[in-house]
Amino acid sequence: METTALHEAFRAGQLPPEEIRPLTAEQLLARNAAGNTLVHLAAKYGRLGDLAATVLTPRFLLVKNDAGYTPLHHAAQSGHLGQIPPALLTRANLLARSHSGYTVLHLAAAGGSLGQLPPGLLDEGLVLTRTDLGNNLLHEAAENGTLDRVPAVFHTARLFNLTNLSGETVLHIAALNGNLAQISPALLTAEALLAQTNAGDTVLHAAAISGHLGDTPASFLIHDHLVRRSKSGFTVIHAAAETGQLGHIPAAQLTADLLVTRNDDGDTPLHAAAAAGHFDQIPPALLTAEMLALRNYTGVTPWAAAMHAGHAEQIPLELRPKPPGILQQAMIKLGLSRPPF
Repeated sequence: METTALHEAFRAGQLPPEEIRPLTAEQLLARNAAGNTLVHLAAKYGRLGDLAATVLTPRFLLVKNDAGYTPLHHAAQSGHLGQIPPALLTRANLLARSHSGYTVLHLAAAGGSLGQLPPGLLDEGLVLTRTDLGNNLLHEAAENGTLDRVPAVFHTARLFNLTNLSGETVLHIAALNGNLAQISPALLTAEALLAQTNAGDTVLHAAAISGHLGDTPASFLIHDHLVRRSKSGFTVIHAAAETGQLGHIPAAQLTADLLVTRNDDGDTPLHAAAAAGHFDQIPPALLTAEMLALRNYTGVTPWAAAMHAGHAEQIPLELRPKPPGILQQAMIKLGLSRPPF
């Protein structure tokens, strides 16, 4: 069987073990268009056990594809690192990098297979190994939702507060990907949640932006924290309004004063909620007609934002501006008055 057919048959699960074991080294190391060998595919699909024992050696398991990934990388990312002979899981092999800077360990963290390493091998030095973007193993696990598979000894405030090149902590990345629930509540302190990235975003910003503000302790969702600004002037409350997270803010904190906070464009959370279709999350008792008439720096009101986005039905009837009368219409045409929306 020629190379392409072998790879396709293997990927489709049409090569049983008895047909795989007799394959020659030349067949096993033949590459497809991406430079992957059959051993790469076996590692990816958890079928290294179907190969002859003589294949589980450096010659076959350390060969790189066109992107610089070895079968060890593939096994780590797909959660099959336990199929690699322990003798090959050395620090040198685990720290081998792909062309994009990912080590076997980073992919093991992402794939949740760090627990498959030989006991005692994983230490803090390895955990803090960085990718080209400055991510350590904890950052990768936080992004991929596998923090719960990282040994508990590495779940500390000191390690979780270390930053990558963008200034993101483990908590920032977990919040952006909806994985804060995998972090012990004891580590969700004010200091950790208010830490800022290079762009000025706090963990609360990240949670609000990604739609997971409910994963943060409600006791921290207070006025002073919600009006924290990123360097672009974006506040937590604006992000929460835009992504439909206002319902997670304690009722005692969701005040009229909070809802008229302006960002650098003059938009209030009312503008953000109206444009995104989440105005129905705002308690009507907090609203007044004057609030609905607030204009941003380009003259747009929350009512206009809702109308333009097709969400006018969410605005309470009693708060909608009345159509201009004949006199006001004339004044608007003459440029002597603004439309009431």
